[in-house]
This record gives sequence, C-alpha cells and structure tokens, in this order.
Amino acid sequence: MDVPIVVGFDGSPESVAAADWAVREGLRRQRPVELVQVWPWHGDHVLGSDDAVRWARRRLAAEAAGLRGRIAGVDVTDRHVQGDPVTVLAVAGQGAAMLVLGSRALGALRGFLTGSVGRQVLGRADCPVVLVRADDSSPSGGSGLPAARDLREVVVGLRVRHPSERTMEFACEAAAARSAPLRVVHVWSPPSGSDYLAFAAIGNSERELAEAEQHLVEDALQPWHRRYPQLAITGEARLGTVALTLLDAASGADLLVIGRHSRRVPVGTHLGSVAQAAVHHAPCPVAVVPDG
Repeated sequence: MDVPIVVGFDGSPESVAAADWAVREGLRRQRPVELVQVWPWHGDHVLGSDDAVRWARRRLAAEAAGLRGRIAGVDVTDRHVQGDPVTVLAVAGQGAAMLVLGSRALGALRGFLTGSVGRQVLGRADCPVVLVRADDSSPSGGSGLPAARDLREVVVGLRVRHPSERTMEFACEAAAARSAPLRVVHVWSPPSGSDYLAFAAIGNSERELAEAEQHLVEDALQPWHRRYPQLAITGEARLGTVALTLLDAASGADLLVIGRHSRRVPVGTHLGSVAQAAVHHAPCPVAVVPDG
C-alpha cells in the first residue's frame, strides 16, 4: 500500500524508538515509512545554522539507512522540513495511515511524558497517533518481527453506547497484522444516587447490571466477528473508572488503542480525561484514534 506510516524524528532516543516501532509496523502492514524531521528555526543568519542543518540532515539520512539495513522489506524514506513542528506533523498526518511520535518515560511509573508538541499534535491530527517510549523496544531484539509465541494481545477501549467505528477498525487491523488476539474492554459504572435506589427497589442487582453490560459488549462485537473471522476477539464489561480500568487491562499488552474524544477550546483542542490518562500512564505503546 502507498499510504505511509509517518514518524516525527528529532534524533532523540524517543524518536529513534518511534522510528524502529514504525518500521516494524510497516513490515507487518506492508506500508512504507517516512521519517519527518522538522527544523523549527528560520533564516540562515544565526551563527552555525548551516552546520547545524547539515548535521541534522546527516543524522536523519543515517537513521533511515540504518533502518533499511536492519529491517528488510520496508521502503523507508526521509524528509527534512522547515516550519512549525505542530503544523508540519499535523499536515503530514493528513495523508498518513498513522503518525508515530516518541515520548519520554516517567521513570518507575513507566508512563509517558508528552511535550507540548506531542499534546498539540494529538489534539489536531486527523489520523491515529501512536506514542512510543525509548524503552518500548521490540521483543525480537533484532531484525524482522517477533516470533508468534512472543506476540501479546492488543487492547482497545469500547464505549458500547457510542462506539467508534474508526477506533475498532484500527484495533482490529493492528491485531490482525500481529496475528494476535484483540481484547475489547468496556468500562461501566452503576447508576448513582436515587437512580441506583430505584434499580434496587425493583429487584435489580449489580450482578444483573453487569450481565446486561456484558450482553451489550457481545452485541457490539458481532459485526467485527463477521468482518474479521480469523481474528480472536474477546470482549468484557468491567466495573470501574474508565481510565484506571483501561490502564490495568493494558498491563502486558503489545498496544493499547483508545478513541480520541476531544473538544475545541479557545487556544486549541483539549483531549478528554481518558486520553490524557492513557498518553501519560499507559504501560505499552498507545494509539489515539480520532473518533470522527
């Protein structure tokens, strides 16, 4: 396929890990990969700017060449662009299968530290954005893909009353590309206050509510079982807080996929609380998929 996977590359260990992850994903999905390096400084009057640009271009070309040498079978190209990083990456994402960004780890918490560029790109990108940490290395530890026995499941958060077709499709494709199982997690909470008392008064229990939510999950997954008959898809309804429950479910996963429910604010786009929690604390690479 010609639609590329685009990587934001700045030479940092995080962006190197993102590029490595993206090329392995390109091998799985048979897609080309483009490394995009954004040079945010304008003009050539700054002392040493020409040398700095030449160094950055060499670093970019060397990374692309190294990836082509390590992981055969993927068309890896590179592009050096001068401009605003957020704008350049958001525009690059308009024609991409996904946009992959590196993110610094939060030490022992194994979460993500997403800079201002990453946060703004997450809110503006039209394509799925995948965040990768420097320590999110491939299980294979070398060229190619990990063996089938090493593959871990893909986890996706599902809102059964407002399902996102795009999020589920991305998750199914990611799992199918890995020949890995897909676990779909719907998080629910019982009615609160007087509503809960009303449920209890007519004989409903938390167990019955849980069964009803599980039935909703199974009904929501029927079309996906038909579309991906080769894929092992399981669904579960969990009682709890959405963000914490999804983070717990993603422990040991190869990828966490969530939908991006964002709202416009005067100074940009504000990510929802679940997306905020996932991009800061996910224990694995996380894909944030625009709902629209």
